[in-house]
Parts: sequence; structure tokens; C-alpha cells
Amino acid sequence: MSAYIARRIFLMLPTLLGILFVAFIVVQFAPGGPVERVLAQLSGADTGGSSRISGSSGGDFGARTQMGASGDTVNSKYRGAQGLDPDFVKSLEKQFGFDKPAPERFALMVWNFARFDFGKSYFRDVSVLQLIKEKLPVSMSLGIWMTLLTYLISIPLGIRKAVQDGSRFDTWTSAVIIVASRFQGFCSRSC
Repeated sequence: MSAYIARRIFLMLPTLLGILFVAFIVVQFAPGGPVERVLAQLSGADTGGSSRISGSSGGDFGARTQMGASGDTVNSKYRGAQGLDPDFVKSLEKQFGFDKPAPERFALMVWNFARFDFGKSYFRDVSVLQLIKEKLPVSMSLGIWMTLLTYLISIPLGIRKAVQDGSRFDTWTSAVIIVASRFQGFCSRSC
């Protein structure tokens, strides 16, 4: 039994590194990263979260019509960098760590996470660890109450459904549970 537990604990490290690697790839290489966001805000092209698909002047579809004539003169890899000083763009890349190669950024991220150094929030100018400390009591309270409610409802319901298998109660509660789970799945995708 102790060998199994040791093996499971040992396998946690590659799993954690894999999760960190996938998160790194998504954050670092997906379009619309932090540098693009700041450049869009400075150029006035950022109008909010829906601008990418709504066709506004800062969105992807709106920019297709505008990029025709002036799009050839841009030498930057960022669309929002038109008319901005290249040194400013380089300082932004340095601030967000994009001046280093990707493997070095990943190693730095893993090293910082191992030391519980999550950096500073760009929105509140406070350390992320401080924000976690502020919000942790509320999150723990919600988690504990939801766990208690779930078990206080599901265990007695499961026992009664097992005892009265095939009864009207079993059929109706099964129907309610199926509809509720579908509704939850629908809401989690669209709400």
C-alpha cells in the first residue's frame, strides 16, 4: 500500500508540470495576449470583450476592412502598434517577459510558482498572493456549504431511491435529476 501511495505522489509532479505546460502554451501563444491588450487600449481600438467578434473597429472583423491600404506599412508583429514608438513596444514586451525565449519564460514561471510567487495584479497593483488571501475565506465558505448541501441531499435521496426502486418516487426523482443536470450543462455553456 505504501508503494502505491509513493508512486501516486511521485506521478503528481509530471502531471502538474504537464498542466503548467498546457496553461503556458495557451496563455503565451494565443492571440490577444497582454502586450496586444495594452497596445489596443493605447490606440483606442479596444472597446471591450465583445469587440473581437462584433465587427467594431477594434475587432477582428472590423479590422479586416481597415487594414487594406495602411496595413502594408506596419513593421510590428502587433496590429495595435501602428503609430507607436518601437522602443515603447519593446519595453512592454520586457515588462510582460516576452523579450525572453519561450523555454526560458516557462522555466521562470515554474520557478516562481514553486516559490508561490504569482506576481502582481495588473488591475489592482497588489500581489496575487494577497488577493488570494483576501478571497480565500469566502471561497472556502462557499465550497464547504455546497459540499454539505450536496451530501445532505444526495445521500438520503440515493438511499430512498435504492429502497424504493421502480416506484413513482424513483421515476419522478430520476426525471427531475436528468432535467436538472441537462439544465446545468446548458447554463454552464451559455450563461
